[in-house]
This record gives sequence, C-alpha cells and structure tokens, in this order.
Amino acid sequence: MPYIAVAEDNSGPIELYYEDHGAGPAVVLVHGFASSARSWEEQVVALYRGGFRVIAYDRRGFGQSSKPAFGYDIDTLTTDLHALIATLELHDLTLVGVRMGGGEVARYFGRYDGKGVRRAAFVSSITPTLSASPDNPGGIDENSYARMRAEIDTDRFAFARGFIADVYNIGDTFDTNVSRDVLERDAAIAAAASPFALHATVAASGEDFRVDLARIDVPTLVIHGDRDRIAPVATTAGRMPGYLSDCTLTVLEGAPHGCVWTHAALVNAALLQFLR
Repeated sequence: MPYIAVAEDNSGPIELYYEDHGAGPAVVLVHGFASSARSWEEQVVALYRGGFRVIAYDRRGFGQSSKPAFGYDIDTLTTDLHALIATLELHDLTLVGVRMGGGEVARYFGRYDGKGVRRAAFVSSITPTLSASPDNPGGIDENSYARMRAEIDTDRFAFARGFIADVYNIGDTFDTNVSRDVLERDAAIAAAASPFALHATVAASGEDFRVDLARIDVPTLVIHGDRDRIAPVATTAGRMPGYLSDCTLTVLEGAPHGCVWTHAALVNAALLQFLR
C-alpha cells in the first residue's frame, strides 16, 4: 500500500495513505469530514474507466493514514495535499473536493496559487463558508459547532452514526437511494477516525474560504444537491458563481449531502463531461 510522509510525530513520520489508479490526465480526489477515500468508490471506478489517472487519499487522522494528535487546521491539511501533489509530481491535474474537501481545494489556491491545477470541482462543498456572520446570516453559529464538539467528546460513535444519517437525509420523506449497509460502512469509517481529528476538523469545516475562491482562475465545476441539509445549497453552491470567474453550476434535484453515492451516475456524468 503506498504512503507518503508529510511531517514528523514524536517517534516517526506522519504518513498519508493513497491509491493511484490508471493513466492519462490526473484527478486528485479529496474526501469529506468524518470520511475517507473510500467515499469516492463510485467516482474512482467511473474516472478510471473514462481514461483518467485517479488518485484518492486519506486525510491525516482518517482512514489508513497516520493519526497524530495535531495538525487538523485547514492550512496544515492543505499543506498535506500540496505534499501529495509535489511528491507524485502531478501537473495539469484536476482537483476535486467533496464536502469538507472542497475547503482544502479552495485553500490550495489561496496558499499555493493552484500550482499544477488545470481544473477544479466542488461537490456538496462547504464553500464559500458555512459559518454565520453579518454577511452570511443563513450560516451555522458557533454554538452549533460547540455542540458538535461536545457530542464527539461525549460519544463519538453515536455522533458518527447521527452525522451519517444527516449526510443521507435519513428520516426525511425523500428517496435517498442508500442501503443500511452503506450507512453502516460510512458510520464505521467515521467512528474509526482519530478522536483528535474528528474533534478538531469541526473547526476546519467552519472556515471562511471566500478569499481563497477569489484566487481560482481555472474552469470550475460545482455540483450540489438541492436537499442537502448539512450544507444547504442556498448558503453554499448557490453563492459559488459569485466568487468564481469560470463556473459551471449543476444542482441535482432531490440529492442529499452524500450525493456522490446516492446520485453517483449524475455526479459521474457531470465530472466526465467537465473533464473532457
């Protein structure tokens, strides 16, 4: 299994696990909060069959990557992404972020001027910002973030199961096209994360990425479900074209936050059309 070292901990390296499949133009997939590269299963297969080199990695603290007690701010996570791109010597790549991963895609442009990136895509992304402010009154207030951290500290396994239910709109009357098996898989992935990582990335999810988005100067695709109850489309994707100079917005009817699974065929078709 391939790993790259991105930093040092007390007694050894901090390593990112990644999977690298196929040949052709490179596509790097950045997963969401409380998840891992496994969330991209449907897209990895579709992009590989479409003739692309597909690279999906586990963020530090999640999946099969190292789980240090530190380094979960958005800047450090983006530095890890940059290390992956540099180590693999990727050029003219497409950077795709889902959910919280969209924040790392945006910050990559803010910190590294999008070095090596030819296109960018945001799926169910938390950008421009989820946090409430005078100019973003529909956002999430700090009390809500504090409750999330308290739930994680009290019983992160229960939190994981509840969060995954919200990802797929379980309990709504909408048809989410998700089986109990998928819910159990995703809850297990979330529960297996480092407790440090799960707690700290709540704050990373509340970052403001508007300045970063303004620095994106490549073609950009935004895909979002109109039934997303974690990152509502009006607060997120609906505002993205105002910050991007070359943006294609695709809104999926009836899709929840977890649309990469429930509406995989539509997400894959939009990505492939954008990439070609």
